[in-house]
Amino acid sequence: MKKDTIRVATYNVHKCRGLDGRVRPERIAEVLGEIDADILALQEVISAPDRRGGEDQAGSLAEEMKLNFVLGETRRRNGRPYGNLLLSRFPIRAVANYDISAPGREPRGCLRVDLGLDHGTVLHVFNVHLGTSYFERRHQARRLIGPSILGHPWLNGPRIVLGDFNEWTRGLATRLLGARLKRVNIREHLGRRRTYPGVLPLLSLDHIYFDRHFEVRKLELHRTPTALVASDHLPLVAELRFVPDGDRAKAQPAEARRHAIA
Repeated sequence: MKKDTIRVATYNVHKCRGLDGRVRPERIAEVLGEIDADILALQEVISAPDRRGGEDQAGSLAEEMKLNFVLGETRRRNGRPYGNLLLSRFPIRAVANYDISAPGREPRGCLRVDLGLDHGTVLHVFNVHLGTSYFERRHQARRLIGPSILGHPWLNGPRIVLGDFNEWTRGLATRLLGARLKRVNIREHLGRRRTYPGVLPLLSLDHIYFDRHFEVRKLELHRTPTALVASDHLPLVAELRFVPDGDRAKAQPAEARRHAIA
């Protein structure tokens, strides 16, 4: 698939449970249809149905959207796989699911999905859901940038990292990722810093990072009537344009050009 611009989104769907307390995957699917993104990184998704007739949220969302999908399981919830879901219009070439859990804390994961673009280019997409504890996120941030995940020597294609980082201040995760990647500047594009919860934003938890292969053309906080009730989060949607080879040095984050934070 040949595209100069790709549309990506991160969205914590809160197990498809809306603010009205109802679990309705079809409502989340409606929101995803409104977004119309090429790549969707969802967090807090339940997979296979249980014996009580629970719905396969991952499968039903993929079927409704007619997209390729991978679920990165972080733990079992009522006996069913639960974790991060990646939906894509691009073909899936490879998958890796990383355990980034901190000792004594709830299991957390990072799902990497390699997508096939045109002319053999492989795009590495990382769907992340970090923990709620300050020290937990420090552990997870170091794991993320290490040689087994983002710093893996075999991953030579363009990279996008997106998800629910649970970090509303400039903590270690923000600094470490910002030293290696560019982050979509929410305030610059939206005129605000706070995006969560959707109805009355108090914090900024959801973020999108990208490397020198891209530049931001547009950022949206998808705030429609359906999205406001479908989950406690709102989808954060970015249009990223591929940067020509000669301009990529300019696309490096300033912090990365100065130094890397150890």
